[in-house]
Amino acid sequence: MLSSLKVKRILWACLFLVIAMNAVAFIHAYKFTHFSTQKTTRTKDPKELSAIDKATILLTGIDNPRPSNQTLPKNPFEKITVKSSTELACWKIPVENAIGTVILFHGYAGEKSSLLTRAEEFRALGYTTLLVDFMGSGDSGGKATSIGYREARQVKDCYDHIQAQGESHIVLFGTSMGSAAILKALHDYDFSPQGIILECPFGSLYKTVCARFRLMHIPTFPMAGLLSFWGGVQHGYWAFSHNPAHYAEVVDCPTLLLFGEQDDRVTREETNLIYTNLKGTKTLKTYPNAGHALFTDDNKTHWIKDVSAFINSIP
Repeated sequence: MLSSLKVKRILWACLFLVIAMNAVAFIHAYKFTHFSTQKTTRTKDPKELSAIDKATILLTGIDNPRPSNQTLPKNPFEKITVKSSTELACWKIPVENAIGTVILFHGYAGEKSSLLTRAEEFRALGYTTLLVDFMGSGDSGGKATSIGYREARQVKDCYDHIQAQGESHIVLFGTSMGSAAILKALHDYDFSPQGIILECPFGSLYKTVCARFRLMHIPTFPMAGLLSFWGGVQHGYWAFSHNPAHYAEVVDCPTLLLFGEQDDRVTREETNLIYTNLKGTKTLKTYPNAGHALFTDDNKTHWIKDVSAFINSIP
């Protein structure tokens, strides 16, 4: 039998462990969703980290400098500010006699300049493009990201801005977090674009957090849950209900869903669930040799073919 003193020591040790794990998770969640204005180098991809680097990150969290735009459009463009939960900095790149407008939304820790090459392909198809910096990124206000949750409001406000200018043929494009934000926007607000193009959306926030732990060869339990919980608390929402697969259940506009079969952040199971839940006309295209980044030199021709076919099929 354990003495009462030993029992107390065990209980105190357990309490300390619980507090320590929550403190570490809180720090990780904050650094993952808040961008630093200091001049630091972004933490490398988990697959490129040494064992020492991984151990250090487990204690301190990642280095997450504010994403900044790396280049400007090569075509004439207009700087636009869209008022939303913060002021959103956008580039509008017009096309003469445009068929419509494609609004492009970047992924986590991205910025609008990362979308320029894709925007060129939409312009070639006859569309004016609007490239958006989400809150905390590029030239927009704020210093944080909610991983697509509050960004959904920003998707809707950008749509409203373009619609208010008299545009009726609007297509939404998002990659990764940007596509999750689009799905949430369509779930939360009453509007229907002509079509949406979704690159690699995650099925749930918790699953995408788990994927990042697996990339570092670290057990997902319990830290993935704690990190998700504290990230949601810091941004004022219940993280375990932030599920784009659920949001897809109300989407009835034409949808093109794109997935890289080598994706180590989003599973085929998540993608299939999103595709199954979509209610409108839908197309799923997969890329056998692609990971989470689809628009690469190896896959560009395939991507252009799929996107062109979808765009041209929209009424």
